[in-house]
Amino acid sequence: MQLPEAIDAPIFRTLSRAAEALDLETYVVGGFVRDFLLQRDQKRDIDIVCIGSGIDLAKKTAQLLPGQVGVSVFKNFGTAMLKFRGLKIEFVGARKESYRPDSRKPIVETGSLRADQNRRDFTINALAIGLNRANRGVLVDPFDGLRDLRKRLIRTPLNPDITYSDDPLRMLRAIRFAAQLKFSIERASFQALSKNKARIAIVSMQRIAEEFNRIMLSKKPSHGLLLLEKSGLLTYILPELQALKGVDEREGQSHKDNFYHSLEVVDNISPNTTDLWLRWAALLHDIGKTPTKKFDKKIGWTFHGHELVGGKMVASIFRRLKLPLGRPLKYVRKLVSLSSRPIALVSDQATDSAIRRLLFDAGSDIEDLMRLCDADITTKNKKRYEQYKSNFERLRQRFKAVEQRDRIRNWQPPIDGRTIMSAFNLSPGPEIGTLKTAIREAILEGEIPNEYRAAYDFMLKKGESMGLKPVAHFS
Repeated sequence: MQLPEAIDAPIFRTLSRAAEALDLETYVVGGFVRDFLLQRDQKRDIDIVCIGSGIDLAKKTAQLLPGQVGVSVFKNFGTAMLKFRGLKIEFVGARKESYRPDSRKPIVETGSLRADQNRRDFTINALAIGLNRANRGVLVDPFDGLRDLRKRLIRTPLNPDITYSDDPLRMLRAIRFAAQLKFSIERASFQALSKNKARIAIVSMQRIAEEFNRIMLSKKPSHGLLLLEKSGLLTYILPELQALKGVDEREGQSHKDNFYHSLEVVDNISPNTTDLWLRWAALLHDIGKTPTKKFDKKIGWTFHGHELVGGKMVASIFRRLKLPLGRPLKYVRKLVSLSSRPIALVSDQATDSAIRRLLFDAGSDIEDLMRLCDADITTKNKKRYEQYKSNFERLRQRFKAVEQRDRIRNWQPPIDGRTIMSAFNLSPGPEIGTLKTAIREAILEGEIPNEYRAAYDFMLKKGESMGLKPVAHFS
């Protein structure tokens, strides 16, 4: 097959000139070719393989490009990379690989184009297009990758048992591509994937998390998450989520399957956000239900305190998976911990004090919390669904009214520590924190308005009750 239109961009003409100048047989391979054939948005990454030195080809290409283009060389891997006008181009000499049982790092030898295609993970990633004058635009497809694209199938070029055992990360990549492209995994390939699942233990958690996050960012994350569960890989990666699966029944009473519910919540929220960490919050919002599940003969199954338990579990999950421990962890932990609070406030009997406390605790993340609550509505009963949505909309209106009046969200105390120290001539100490907390609680309870004068007068009275003598007064 001839695909000259795939390599019509100026960068490919430059690559061809460099290849001819060095007399190197050269091809563009992998994701660029795959996405062109799928008529998918082209990635800005281009992989180039040549029969010879990829490093020399990279340097020659840089010389032919306008301006000063630097080349990053990785001698240990025999690869090079350059960036040009938003493109990242990686160069490698064709090679063949072999593996040791205890490592996914290959032993590399110089090889032919066929050997290089043999080492590719999937047939749809083994497609190559020639860049030389003699083969320009010619598609090289030794494993029927084009057929697999048409059949929307993930399949390995060689024996899948060997492919996955050699590099177990490919198991996650298979599921990730299936999720991203909405493809199926060939039966034999999936069986080999499941058979070799324990091999995932030799892959670093960072690489596992990277692939898992890509599954989470796909249009319908449940597609990949269900494949992880079905293959048995989920038990090695996120056993806390796996533990949610199943329904217990006692004395004729049962509960919903919280595993499938969690996946449905992630799918519900995904069309409304590309925020990875909001999707993580949706996935983990019920993670505390397994350790808190109890049966009460009077009311059935209960999960008391599962939000707070789940919030604590988030930290251990993030640490194990080597996920970021800064803002992302705090954000996901907060949303999981608060995930049931709005439900308790939909009643007309909910006090303004309770509303203020939720606004204070959620801060700038209140909208994301409510989006999570909306996604958490998974009932198939249309009347109930509309009622739940209506309840949350009324709650949003109450948020607006209370916030407009009391300005609690992103709350900053009207009285700071310096003012307290000045008013009572205090040095830094525990009394400062006690007074700041008392002022905050008085505002949240509605005892005083969120204003400087009211807070100052309250501070003086509270300080005097603590035995402190004021030396400065509000003027």
